[in-house]
Amino acid sequence: MDALSPVPVNEKTWRGIDFFILWAGAGISLAEIWAGGILRPMGFAMGIAVILIGHLIGNTILATGGILGSESGFPTMVSLRPSFGIRGSYLASILNIIQLIGWTAVMIWIGGNAANTLLKGSLGSHPRVWMVGIGLVTLCWSFVGETFWKWLQRLSITGLLFLSLAMTVLVFHAYGWHQILSFHPETGSSMPFFLGIDLVIAMPISWLPLVADYSRFSRSNKPAFWGTWWGYFILSSWMYLVGLAAAIATKSDTPDSMVIQLMASSGWMLPALLIVLFSTFTTTFLDIYSTAVSAQNLLPRLGEKRGILITGVLGIFVALVFDAGQYENFLLLIGSLFCPLFGVVLVDFFYHRRRYFAAEDIDKKQGRYWYQGGIHIPAIIAWGLGVFLYQVSYRYGWSAGATLPSMLVSGGIYLLLRPSRGK
Repeated sequence: MDALSPVPVNEKTWRGIDFFILWAGAGISLAEIWAGGILRPMGFAMGIAVILIGHLIGNTILATGGILGSESGFPTMVSLRPSFGIRGSYLASILNIIQLIGWTAVMIWIGGNAANTLLKGSLGSHPRVWMVGIGLVTLCWSFVGETFWKWLQRLSITGLLFLSLAMTVLVFHAYGWHQILSFHPETGSSMPFFLGIDLVIAMPISWLPLVADYSRFSRSNKPAFWGTWWGYFILSSWMYLVGLAAAIATKSDTPDSMVIQLMASSGWMLPALLIVLFSTFTTTFLDIYSTAVSAQNLLPRLGEKRGILITGVLGIFVALVFDAGQYENFLLLIGSLFCPLFGVVLVDFFYHRRRYFAAEDIDKKQGRYWYQGGIHIPAIIAWGLGVFLYQVSYRYGWSAGATLPSMLVSGGIYLLLRPSRGK
């Protein structure tokens, strides 16, 4: 499909349940369990509060960003052109490609190591072989296209929901409700509240640069918005909860591995392996496909299939050299780049353009929303200052956190710098 053309009306066939299943598949992930474990210093009660508040904020921003696609029919990176200019959108596309290749590598790495942990006793320890195998299957999954995704996701998510329920019951039964609920972090080791919020918000925000790649297949805003919101909110919060509980009970920095090992040692070897494999497939194919779509904003002639192939190969390669110790920093880096960017985009789309998006605007280099050369300087300045604010607030531990201030400030600066409507 040509990313520079809006989705034809006859191909806008996705319903609310399709978006719910798609984003539920993104939420059922070992990466979410791992991220939930990062919140262990907050304790269980505070950790749950942070998970729910962070997902409430992050999912609302994510689903709102999807309106760009359902209104215009264009994927996310192309939808940035009216805000940043053609060449301005190239910078965002390059950063998005980098982060999506990074996410592809993270998911392949986590899945490969989890599968190896399960089967190394019988097959020997070969984590890189598992990474390559998982990467190749996910690559094939990405190739089948949006028509077959709906059915693949439905079958996979139905099974994963039952397996996730069994996994959750097993974790709390094995480790004990009392031990988990009564945990209190040691004095001086707790995590600041808003740092925890930022770490949770970073996960749905990481999907924001690609949400319109899928919402563009919806006939209207409502099914795309609520299907996306509920699908990701329920399942991602659930996985964070499992990761937090397992990390508290085991005092482990890798709760995803602990959960999988627990299932295997309890006689649930096959269900554990199915969770590892299919949760990786249903999440990672989104990264691979959207990398190819984002690349077409830069190189329209690249083509979707060729972009998918290149992305999958690069993701596998990066997974083989991935440093797992940088996962938390990776989440915060994503937040610092894309929260301010969408502060600008959402203000421009909802306030300045009143949700108006003309298909012919994607080729303009100057005019109502453009500066000569295809770069909208006010948007770039507002974005850059928002990124700076995020990094400063994170490094100095400001009590208001980094996510919302950076989005509000970048949007506010854009309001001040941008010419008034009609100029």
